[in-house]
Amino acid sequence: MNVRRRLIPTAALAGAVALAATALTACSGAAGAAGSKDGKLGVMASFYPMQFLAEQIGKDHVKVDTLTKPGVEPHDLEITPKQTAQLGEADVVLYLKTLQPAVDKAVAQSGVKNIVDAATLTKLEVHGTSGHDHAAEEGAADGHDHSHGEAGEDPHVWLDPVKYAEIAKGVGAALEKSDPDHAADYKKNTDELVAKLGALDTEFKDGLKNTASKTFITTHSAFGYLAERYGLDQEGISGVDPESEPSPARMKDLQAVAKQDNVSTVFFETLASDKTAKTLAADTGLKTDVLDPLEGITDKSQGADYFEVMRANLKNLQKALGNK
Repeated sequence: MNVRRRLIPTAALAGAVALAATALTACSGAAGAAGSKDGKLGVMASFYPMQFLAEQIGKDHVKVDTLTKPGVEPHDLEITPKQTAQLGEADVVLYLKTLQPAVDKAVAQSGVKNIVDAATLTKLEVHGTSGHDHAAEEGAADGHDHSHGEAGEDPHVWLDPVKYAEIAKGVGAALEKSDPDHAADYKKNTDELVAKLGALDTEFKDGLKNTASKTFITTHSAFGYLAERYGLDQEGISGVDPESEPSPARMKDLQAVAKQDNVSTVFFETLASDKTAKTLAADTGLKTDVLDPLEGITDKSQGADYFEVMRANLKNLQKALGNK
């Protein structure tokens, strides 16, 4: 074998080197043809809110895959070897650091050049409720870390249309840089999406400004940004991790809150168990309804995409809070 290698003609060797150099250029080039077979920019999104941005901004110029399949609770995602390989082949990786530890680890090891961390595109905040504190306590008790980000920062920024628009602008800029041939289209699509998010913000602002109550109870403390944006008070049964179990003391506190603040409804979600919500509702004589944290879309979702589900959330909040 070594002898044969030495006998390759110089011209052929030069041609092979030139071909390899061309392939390497194409692989790392702006168009990202190597990321997908059809010549589109290959984008790997960590979960639905990131996938939605890539699809809305990239449209026909991108091929979007997601690590979190429909129906899978993203906080608990485990990355398969096949997904790790797919991640490494992407032209652009779009994720939200601290939300999914398994994704953070895989992304760090992927070697992908164009990595967009949505957490750097807006300001993360700490939303300290009893639910959040309880999550930290449960984490210490069960050996798992249920906190997110620096000093317990809340990662659920996509539920605030204003912050989601900030992220959209950053994603649009990243796609423009990765694929400059289609930069004008990415810019146009970004502007259109940001305008739609601005309209959604106005709908929430107008729809929630006159309500009989400002307090809502939900199983999963995912709505801190939404509550802060629209002057509401979120009381989470569990913390930012929907699988953490509330203590008897926390359940008792929530019963008192429900009575004091005229709470009518306990919200649960589509991707996590509704057991604790129904238990609290039964103990307090409250109704239950869905408030979707939009971590994934399934056939059980109250809408087919981000905007439809957010508008369903608005209607459910108005009904629960007593919209005037």
